[in-house]
Amino acid sequence: MTSPETARGPKAVARFLRPRSIAIVGMSARAGSPGQVILQSLKLNKFDGDIHLVGRSEEPIDGRPVLKSPDELPEGVDLAVFTLPAAGVRDAIAACARRKVGAAMIFAAGFAEVGEQAMQDEVANIARGGGLAIVGPNCLGVTNNVDGLMLHMLYAQEALRFGKESKPGLAFIGQSGGMLGHFQRAADARGTPLSYVISTGNEIGLESTDFLEFMADDPATSVIVAYTEQVRRPRDFLAAIRRCRAAGKPVVLMFPGRSVKSRQAAQSHTGALVGDYATMQTQAEDAGAIVVTTMDEMIDLAELLVRFPKPPSKGPGILTASGAFVGLSNDMAEELGFEFPQVEPATLKRFQEVLPPYGNYGNPLDVTAGFTPASLPAATKALIDDPNIGMIFISFPIRFGAVVQGFNKGMEHSDKPKVLVALGDTSPLGPDVMEAVKQGPAVFSRSSDRMMRAIALYTRYGRLLARPRTTDAPKPIAGLPKLGKGTQPEWLGKKVLAAAGIRVPDGDLAPTAEEAMTVAKRIGYPVVLKAQAAALSHKTEAGGVILNIADDAALRIAWDTLTGNIKRAAPGVTLDGALVEKMSPKGLELMIGAKRDPGWGAVLLVGLGGIWVEALGDVQLLPVDADKEQIIAALDRLRSAKLLAGVRGAPPADVGAIAEAVMGIGRIMQTVPDIVEIDVNPLMVHGRGQGATALDALIVTQ
Repeated sequence: MTSPETARGPKAVARFLRPRSIAIVGMSARAGSPGQVILQSLKLNKFDGDIHLVGRSEEPIDGRPVLKSPDELPEGVDLAVFTLPAAGVRDAIAACARRKVGAAMIFAAGFAEVGEQAMQDEVANIARGGGLAIVGPNCLGVTNNVDGLMLHMLYAQEALRFGKESKPGLAFIGQSGGMLGHFQRAADARGTPLSYVISTGNEIGLESTDFLEFMADDPATSVIVAYTEQVRRPRDFLAAIRRCRAAGKPVVLMFPGRSVKSRQAAQSHTGALVGDYATMQTQAEDAGAIVVTTMDEMIDLAELLVRFPKPPSKGPGILTASGAFVGLSNDMAEELGFEFPQVEPATLKRFQEVLPPYGNYGNPLDVTAGFTPASLPAATKALIDDPNIGMIFISFPIRFGAVVQGFNKGMEHSDKPKVLVALGDTSPLGPDVMEAVKQGPAVFSRSSDRMMRAIALYTRYGRLLARPRTTDAPKPIAGLPKLGKGTQPEWLGKKVLAAAGIRVPDGDLAPTAEEAMTVAKRIGYPVVLKAQAAALSHKTEAGGVILNIADDAALRIAWDTLTGNIKRAAPGVTLDGALVEKMSPKGLELMIGAKRDPGWGAVLLVGLGGIWVEALGDVQLLPVDADKEQIIAALDRLRSAKLLAGVRGAPPADVGAIAEAVMGIGRIMQTVPDIVEIDVNPLMVHGRGQGATALDALIVTQ
């Protein structure tokens, strides 16, 4: 029985990937036509299921009858491969739905990617209504090495069928067929086992999410690489990544959009700074994906994960014969955000025993120009066996196979991840070198820079897996004020912050000048006066903020000045009154906030505040349930992080108080779903142990 539910999910994917019967819709007798390519591929791969041809030929093709319409197909064919032009797809899809075909793969372009959104939507609705799972349109095909099936629109080729002794491999899923072709050729050249390569095209039916769900339970797949340009069901997508993570299967994810301007939000810095790409990256990484930004990172990291599926949480040991590389690798490690662990004294002693006496040994380890091939196994073994070392990275000028054999001997006993780079760029390596590399236990490369970046991602993922994760939902916040819809005035926003334990200045809302003086006498001068109205989100520009008011007389003048300014700058705005607050001592101005995306959920933001947030955009995003350790690590990644340590005589900032305030924002977002945005700018951070104070607050509800 077919229904809209049968058009997606792991069962639909299984029927697509492992069909027992296939129909080629759009079959032609012309040699080299897409239909002929698919038929030839089925024969090359010895497909033993039923094959049906649908086309215009009056004569049989390859001894098989040619049906005039998909309506003539037997009921329940597993997969229809469409080799039709776009104009013929709609009617053929409707016919396949009537015949209860399980899945259809559409090669044709000419849909939403060229502006034909209405035609694409119509095809999608017909298929979904008939329970027909669609792959494409605008896709190039699928390779299934597990079962030995390859269906590609451009060429017929035999799949690299898995055997009984095959180890689980790498699955590529992507909306770009050209990108997948690059990855597939690269993986084949490296000897990386591929389980599936799936071009999903415009994804009007089966999406990356469906394939991730399938791969989570597929025993032939150990690592999933996904290139996606649009995620239509973000929550399901993130759930699929979590499912893969729970199954011990890393998801390497790449998507475009870093250079596209973030969506603008007129009312807050947070909305302007939290763009689509940053939100997707934050949420995907929190779910367990490894987000990469380059094709090199994707290929190198995928090979590392397939070869060594348990990434280390500890940093690498570096072995080289170049003092220059010691310095360069330290620079790169700092840039990429990881450290080289110090080795144990016993390890240093072993280095000194087997290497020349004039070396300055440690990690990185420079064996110096005086090394001998005979010393390499012992030095390599000592480094990889050190308990502080998570993996080994060898970057070496290799000219002879004996050098590689020495490394192999020193590494072969260890199950720690291993990388070997032969320096010299594309200079040819002798057959003895390549044979030793082939027999060795390490991932091989010719670029130290590339592998360093891959290792940074790899060990970062290892640290993520090693971190304990809490699943406890935060408790509701007591004492929250009632909020209306839309932008809230500052005084009300600060009541929300205070209820969540975030410190705000002492003060209160005053509807009149007399009440303002009463508040000021209670809290003590000097005070600040701020105009209050939900429609007045940019108070300073309207002249609605007056600082350092010293006494009652100055407060009376300030009140008249402030109300006059608002009448001139925003004549249609009716004030709730003015917020009278104690002046805060000086400190470091940061910004903290949160943004709830309707699809991707909420993320937190922390960065340099005041006027600098717009000028520099120095911010870091975090998952909404980030803990203190994660928040402090994000603060360390800010370009302005040195300010937190204290410069030009300023005391070190109270980093712990910043983290507590950010966690308070996270608790609000998790427990008050109607709040879509929080912007605290500035958060005035005082010296260590003196806390942080939210000087301004903007909250937006839906």
